Amino acid sequence: MTLPLSDAVDVSVSVGPVSSVRTNFNLAIIVGSSKIIKLPDRVKTYSKMGDMTADGWTGTEPEYLAAQLYFSQTPKPTKIAVGVWDKEKGETAVQAMTACREDNSEWYLGYVCGVTKSEIIEIAKYMDSATPASIYFYTTSDSDVLENKKGNVAETLNKSGVHRTLGQFSTTEDAIMAIAGYAMGANTQTAGSAYTLKYKQETGVEPENLTSTQVTILKNNNCNVYINRGSVYNLFENGVMADGTPFDEILNLDILTNNIQSAVINALQTSSKIPQTDHGIDNLLNHITAPLEKARNIGFIAPGIWNTASILSVKTGDTLSRGYMILADSIDEQSQVDREARKSPPIYVLVKLAGSIEFVSIKLFINR
Repeated sequence: MTLPLSDAVDVSVSVGPVSSVRTNFNLAIIVGSSKIIKLPDRVKTYSKMGDMTADGWTGTEPEYLAAQLYFSQTPKPTKIAVGVWDKEKGETAVQAMTACREDNSEWYLGYVCGVTKSEIIEIAKYMDSATPASIYFYTTSDSDVLENKKGNVAETLNKSGVHRTLGQFSTTEDAIMAIAGYAMGANTQTAGSAYTLKYKQETGVEPENLTSTQVTILKNNNCNVYINRGSVYNLFENGVMADGTPFDEILNLDILTNNIQSAVINALQTSSKIPQTDHGIDNLLNHITAPLEKARNIGFIAPGIWNTASILSVKTGDTLSRGYMILADSIDEQSQVDREARKSPPIYVLVKLAGSIEFVSIKLFINR
């Protein structure tokens, strides 16, 4: 008779709980007033156009046509959410977006069919404060934008400094859903997958026939546009939010923030406890490393010089050899009040963005 090994070596297997602040940064929602989706359902998610047809969409609804543009891009996004705007009971656009957010917290990019200028502005303001963090895309063909008339929607959003709204001037209906499809389809978070929106193609969208002056007017108000250059290239420019921030920075910083939150809450949840000691703080910092390594792996952050104010041991001009540095205040200097409240000392995450080259100046010297 043989005796069990467990008496000498006891191995237990524990599968930790899955915990995440958020799982999706590649799902867009189209909100409209069509009655295919019943109000109690509020939001439905589809993986392809055929799923919408099977659910009763006839192919003429604004939401369907916007989704068709969205799914026509390369790389192709994997899914779309569609939400209901109940106009019959006097629901505002912001109320509809809020209800869709409460019903489904997974979508990241929002678009609303058939909105007015004032509704675009109100939605933009809402999205700056929405939780979890989200972004809003809109299309406008308003001539006031092109003529730079005072108070036009692009100028208003630019001057108000909204951070989470991206607009496009286009005479193609729902044109912005093309670049939205690219944005969600390209966001794979795999090695080297970081991207920008500038110079990308919008399948199904006609480039605008504009003068250089008109394009300059749009860009001065951080309004994006799809134009032709050199007769051959149809290009989306400039890929920026209303306040001028590149879209890819917003997206990847949202993902990094989410991943750090997830890593820390997982550490707190799965550990018996994290002591208020140097060892405990080192443990927390180690958990934060994985999200930063992922950001480095996709190409969002990269080694570089820290050119802003000094923080703890990192001085202006120091090199961040991995593109990031994680620091914490000394546990010995923590106040008794914070210690008794079981708080960690402040943790500082320094990140150097990889940036993107979007303009090239070449000097060609000829000798005969």
